[in-house]
Amino acid sequence: MENTYPDGDNLVCPDCGHEWPAQAAAADVAEEGEAVICDANGTPLANGDSVILVKDLKVKGSSITLKKGTKVKGIRLTGGDHDVDCKVDGISLQLKSEFLKKA
Repeated sequence: MENTYPDGDNLVCPDCGHEWPAQAAAADVAEEGEAVICDANGTPLANGDSVILVKDLKVKGSSITLKKGTKVKGIRLTGGDHDVDCKVDGISLQLKSEFLKKA
């Protein structure tokens, strides 16, 4: 948010009261200025990586459920809310990286 301000070693959002370490915010940005996308364990992901689902996920608009432990090969990072493009059983999906772990 635009109202965020530094307070010692932390950054503070006055709108919601959330505080977080300033160093963590700097670590989330790569040298080129692009955001680093990490898995559920905090491991950075890259294009072409293989990942494993850490939770059962229901696919909206379908009766399909992706099961925990399903391995997904050859991911593509996109950014945005759903930051991983992939194919699971021939179906193109966009997933959130917080439900994945690097294989």
